[in-house]
Amino acid sequence: MGDSPVPAAIKHLGQNFLIDHNIVRKIITLAELFPNDNVLEIGPGQGILTDALCRSAGRVTAIEIDPRLHAYLTERQTQFQNLTLVLGDAMTYPIEDLPSGTIVVANLPYYLSTPILFRLLEQQHRITRLVLMLQNEVADRLVAKSGGSAYGVLSVMAQYSADITKAFKVSPQCFRPRPDVDSAVVLLRTKVRIEQTRKNRDQFASTVRAAFAHRRKTLVNSLRDQGYDQKHVVAALTALHLSLSIRAEHLSLEDFIALTHQIHGPPHSPDLRQLDQLS
Repeated sequence: MGDSPVPAAIKHLGQNFLIDHNIVRKIITLAELFPNDNVLEIGPGQGILTDALCRSAGRVTAIEIDPRLHAYLTERQTQFQNLTLVLGDAMTYPIEDLPSGTIVVANLPYYLSTPILFRLLEQQHRITRLVLMLQNEVADRLVAKSGGSAYGVLSVMAQYSADITKAFKVSPQCFRPRPDVDSAVVLLRTKVRIEQTRKNRDQFASTVRAAFAHRRKTLVNSLRDQGYDQKHVVAALTALHLSLSIRAEHLSLEDFIALTHQIHGPPHSPDLRQLDQLS
């Protein structure tokens, strides 16, 4: 290990470094890593989780946006021959180049956690599972069921792509500096949707976003205001035996899938050879 001092956290990068080794052990256990696994870590920070990942997995790729932390971690890279450090941004890193079967383990920067999560789930056919440290409120939205105020676009889109478990909460005392919010670790096991094409997914996402665009309005009116043909929407809800006065938050994931099929038509199965191009 090098003699360089550990770089201090930068607030605008959302840096809150994990310092609790017990939490690290719980994350590693949850990830169920084997010696031949490929792992992607986003935001390795000071490297406490990175070290444990390198001892448990076959290959670890860690993306760090902060040049100071990247330099600090590079000094320690000789300790682990199976670690690849990347100086880069998780929002532009080529996720589509990940090897099939990759496992993502990360303490995501809270201000970017949702867009990064959406990027990762677009490559659900490459990623087996994700173990993510998130703001507790975001974790609650990920696992929320229909009917509650936490249930929304994030809930539906994430549950469309993965089976999600909120594993455990993490106290602010487990970080330096301490964040102002509670955190939680979630496990997402991606679903294999063999029928999914980019067009299918985009149609589903468009329907869900339009449905929640005006939460206080009925689904019929919210979709109408987002440009959907009202007669078409009424016919779709009637065919599904759903009330015309229902709001988006009362539709289950299965309801949204069925509604999308009614509005846009059933999905067309891609040629198996095209699956590598899906995103």
